[in-house]
Amino acid sequence: MTSSGYTLKKDERLYLKKQIGTLFDDGKAFLAHPLRVQYLWVESDGGAPVAVLFSVPKKRFKRAVKRNLLRRRMREAYRLNKARLHVQIPEGKKLLLALVYIDKEVLTYSQIEKGLLKALDKAAATLTNNEILRG
Repeated sequence: MTSSGYTLKKDERLYLKKQIGTLFDDGKAFLAHPLRVQYLWVESDGGAPVAVLFSVPKKRFKRAVKRNLLRRRMREAYRLNKARLHVQIPEGKKLLLALVYIDKEVLTYSQIEKGLLKALDKAAATLTNNEILRG
């Protein structure tokens, strides 16, 4: 991946309320500690092959400083490792992905990255399970 490929542009982020609602209503979920991953395959709109959302619940972390720290760590881990998932997305499909932090403690970057890599591998494995062919 080129140096410009290590960015996280707006079209790679999940920000439309309608898409977020669809993801949480119709999507499937799995756990990859310390993350809960919600995903949904949709038809591509010509943008990035994956749209991702990062969330840290206020219920677990009252201080915005800690929530922001965890979101930054998740974004950075995703940004550096997203190529692992992008190369496996077929033409005409798009993956909506929500990464929700579920641990009660603030983990280090390396622990978060390890969980995120596990999550990306599981999300890529859904490709081989013919989920996108049915959906």
